[in-house]
Amino acid sequence: MKSTFFTQILLLSIFCFLLSSCYQSPQVNAKKVTVCIQNINGKYQLYRNGEPFFVKGASGFTNLKQLAAAGGNTIRVWDTLHLASVLDSAQANHLAVVVGLPMPSSESLENFYNTPNANVYADKIAGLIERFKDHPALLSWCLGNELAFPNKPKYNKFYATFNGIVDMIHQKDPNHPVTTTIMSFQKKNIVNIKLRTKIDFISFNIFGSIQTLKEDLVKFKWFWSGPFLITEWGIEGPWLAENRNAWGAYIENTSTKKAEQYLTNYQKYMPVNDPGFLGSMVFYWGQKQELTPTWFSMFDENGAETGAVQVMRYIWTGKKTTNSAPSLKYMLLDGKGARDNILFQPAITVNSKVYFENADTTGLTFKWKIFHEDWFKPNGTFNEKKPKEIQNLIVNQHGSNLSFKVPDKEGPYRILVYVYNQKGAFATSSTPFYVLKNP
Repeated sequence: MKSTFFTQILLLSIFCFLLSSCYQSPQVNAKKVTVCIQNINGKYQLYRNGEPFFVKGASGFTNLKQLAAAGGNTIRVWDTLHLASVLDSAQANHLAVVVGLPMPSSESLENFYNTPNANVYADKIAGLIERFKDHPALLSWCLGNELAFPNKPKYNKFYATFNGIVDMIHQKDPNHPVTTTIMSFQKKNIVNIKLRTKIDFISFNIFGSIQTLKEDLVKFKWFWSGPFLITEWGIEGPWLAENRNAWGAYIENTSTKKAEQYLTNYQKYMPVNDPGFLGSMVFYWGQKQELTPTWFSMFDENGAETGAVQVMRYIWTGKKTTNSAPSLKYMLLDGKGARDNILFQPAITVNSKVYFENADTTGLTFKWKIFHEDWFKPNGTFNEKKPKEIQNLIVNQHGSNLSFKVPDKEGPYRILVYVYNQKGAFATSSTPFYVLKNP
């Protein structure tokens, strides 16, 4: 099946004119447009206001002052409802913006693409483009997030709607390119994007599979070697089966370990020397609930930063921070770690202790939270509603040691600790446990 599929692709490439793209030729004067992409001797370069622009960005819309101070220059946002204030805030902090334009899944044929709703939606996007196309913070438009681009003819209406919107954006706003994001490096999607769409460059949302990205790009350059942006990258998310314990709770690394992974993933796997690489955007610049409130969050709700922020500052500027977050090794509950399938009887008192690289905990502040575990995934995504903290369980707290009463009700739980230093940086660790009457 695979060889037949790619044989068809080769034939299509030979006998069909490819749909137009916006890769600018070397002869185009970049100063004539606000943002464009030029192909200069086989290497793609993004230009903004006539100057070369390499994306050093983050997905998120908060903590913009900290992003600029860390050496970042771009944000990516998905919310069009508050777009005016986001663009203004970005401009005030000298940041560019990749604006996400939501699109229903390509599978939404009978309730969207094959109905008049598609035209109504396209008109709404047209109004949005008209309103914000001249905003000085705008870098590019991103039509759809992690869409699938199928082969079958039944999806023709999806492609007609998608390309119609791309055409409209190009007509109304020739000064900003259009992209779309796909999940990981999926050859089938790349093939159909190149052959059946009119976008200007591809964007990848890539997490654990970043480890094979360089190899994937090299192996597939016989067919596609265009410009690309990495719009989401970072640590692996809570979706791998091997990262779960006996009852399905996901094992979360400490924030210290995550910071190490951010640095390793960038230095070892980011395709910085690929001729199509336009830059990358780390995920997630802010505070985000995804299974836990700390899995992807690089900040807390008050703007304190984790070690991951400090890593990005080093990546973007080459300068190491003087405000290092606490170096947290692990947490144990009655001597057991997160991978030990911890079972407790209801209402007993247990001890939790946090361990550090440096045994001196002077000046550290500890904030503990215990909540009922929630891995419910409506529509295939983790619940974004923050779990309700269970109150009145803490018996005694002294520095890195905590005694707490196990909840009365059977079920899965998680204990989470935030450890702050006196400079406002913090580290986190979380441990799942299960309450069972007869463990």
